[in-house]
Amino acid sequence: MIDKLLYGAAYYAEYMPEERIEKDMELLAAAGFDLIRVAESAWSTWEPRDGVFDFSLLTRVLDAAQAHGIAVIVGTPTYAIPPWLAQKYPDVMADTHAGPCRYGHRQNFDLTHPGYRFHAERIIRRLMEAVAAHPAVIGYQLDNETKPYDTCSPRAQALFKDWLKERFGTVEAFNAEMGLAYWSNSIADWDELPDVRGTINGSLGAEYAAFQRHLVTEFLLWQRSIVDEYRRPDQFVTHNFDYEWRNYSFGLQPDADQFEAAAAVDIAGCDIYHPGEDALTGAEIAFGGALARGLKKSNYLVLETQAQGNFGWLPYPGQLRLQALAHIASGADGVEYWHWHSIHNAIESYWKGVLSHDMAPGQTYREAAQIGAELQKLSPHLLHLQKHSRVAVMVSNRSQTGLAWFPTCQQGETPDKNYSDYLRWLCDSLYRLNVEYDIVSDAQRDFSGYDLLVLPCLYAADEDLLRAVDGYVKDGGHLLATFRTGFADRYLKIYHDAQPHLLTRCLGLTYDRFTKPVGVTLASDAIALPDDTPVTDWMELPELRGARALCVYDHPFWGGIPAVTENDYGAGRAAYLAACFSPAGLDAVLEALLPRLGVDVPRERFPLVVRRGVNGMGREVTFYFNFSSSPLPVPDHPAGTLLPEETALAPDTPIELPPWGAVLLEQ
Repeated sequence: MIDKLLYGAAYYAEYMPEERIEKDMELLAAAGFDLIRVAESAWSTWEPRDGVFDFSLLTRVLDAAQAHGIAVIVGTPTYAIPPWLAQKYPDVMADTHAGPCRYGHRQNFDLTHPGYRFHAERIIRRLMEAVAAHPAVIGYQLDNETKPYDTCSPRAQALFKDWLKERFGTVEAFNAEMGLAYWSNSIADWDELPDVRGTINGSLGAEYAAFQRHLVTEFLLWQRSIVDEYRRPDQFVTHNFDYEWRNYSFGLQPDADQFEAAAAVDIAGCDIYHPGEDALTGAEIAFGGALARGLKKSNYLVLETQAQGNFGWLPYPGQLRLQALAHIASGADGVEYWHWHSIHNAIESYWKGVLSHDMAPGQTYREAAQIGAELQKLSPHLLHLQKHSRVAVMVSNRSQTGLAWFPTCQQGETPDKNYSDYLRWLCDSLYRLNVEYDIVSDAQRDFSGYDLLVLPCLYAADEDLLRAVDGYVKDGGHLLATFRTGFADRYLKIYHDAQPHLLTRCLGLTYDRFTKPVGVTLASDAIALPDDTPVTDWMELPELRGARALCVYDHPFWGGIPAVTENDYGAGRAAYLAACFSPAGLDAVLEALLPRLGVDVPRERFPLVVRRGVNGMGREVTFYFNFSSSPLPVPDHPAGTLLPEETALAPDTPIELPPWGAVLLEQ
């Protein structure tokens, strides 16, 4: 469906302060932009009054794009409801854990509301009737960064009750699985199920969170079924999955099971934003790309990323190119900026686009045009770049919910870190060591395609998953698991035998004590650690059952207790990190540990970042990135062809990367 690298921007004619569609299309085409995304934010423009539709502006945009050779992705405009819909159905506004929403911001409604569904279906159908036959339209985006918006309405909770009946059958089974005898929370009849917003039971709260995530999957599949009635066979369907937000894209999205929801799309899409200027590391690009690539186990589209972006993200010279190539090196088949022009009013006025508020082609536009010209040359070499990572990092929404209910702090304290912090703790260390990784779901059971499986805080896990992990190692695989793994089942009920549940023989250890580390550091005779490697947040006190200690705690009372271990098990080997410690310490531990777990660690280290993939011609392409403000030499490189220049390069030819520079070598 995609036959070239796509490069573009979100385009909103409805936001423009003046008529300039033709001028914008000329500028887009001149900059090598061959894609725009439209329509997803404009329900009140397409339907200004109930039942009154006007797609004339959208049609003009499509016609102008077609005339300039620009392809279009059309978004369904269902994530921001018009005022008349909120006025027509006052109860359409989401009633949440924090109380009822008020109209004004986006994604503020109950997506189970039948009135909302009626009007959402109607606008989708009318939109599709207007655009499906247009030759400029190559695909559709379902909704926008869909989440359940924490809907807790009586309607949503009635659906939740049906969800529970289907899964547990009887109230007796439900009470037992949830542990509702605690504080007399057991119910004798399904109609006694209380409002979930008052529960103190982590199992019940986690199951409602799982139900809310499933609402996202159901909603996207519902939209897909409507779009499929109209779309042409050559048009694809995507969605812009986003990430846990820390004022930029950070971790696993807690409000959607993206692996499940990806069933609604042909091509996964994502929105990746990250710090800029001196704070640019590329780690968010690598993490977000690995997750997006894992959703369909295929290439993906970056449907939103920054051009100028938020305050403090203005790219240094060279950074815009570096960012675009880093996305492609992770497996993206297209990069699209949010957005084309800077908005002149409303909340995102200072989230700047390719053009600044003067709407003139400035420095960012000129740099984007250079990238556009380069990507046209690179497209035959980089389209559908195949990644062959040997390391799989498992993510788990249920474990994420588990750590939200039971964080690494005392009850009543505000946690400093959550699941995504520990996930990124590991992923970012792999990134700094230039060890590429895939991200897999906890629904996966076959890991035979990987040399190493990494389990960051797999707190909630079914026994069949733990047995699959055990069998993988026994059959010759390698495992790296962290603290708080194998602790509870899918309903957050803590296993009542030796921890980590079903993995004690595999890991060669068990533990029944854990505490908050104070004044504890890491020590080792086997690994060259930094001078000071503090242990933070959480520490378990394992007892070895065959494992070897590689690092121990240094402390007057906890000193000598194993902190990092390895164990030979069957034909494989498993390692365990019993505590969280400093990033520098983790880098040192992984640098020593990974070769013992079947993974070669490259010589290069961050800020020199090396990514690899195999192109459609069967040739390996190596990307060398400099994520720093100082020049960096590339110490070793094979013979190959520099891209896009297509000039030969001998293996002994020096390469020096300029600040924030990138070099591509095809072998």
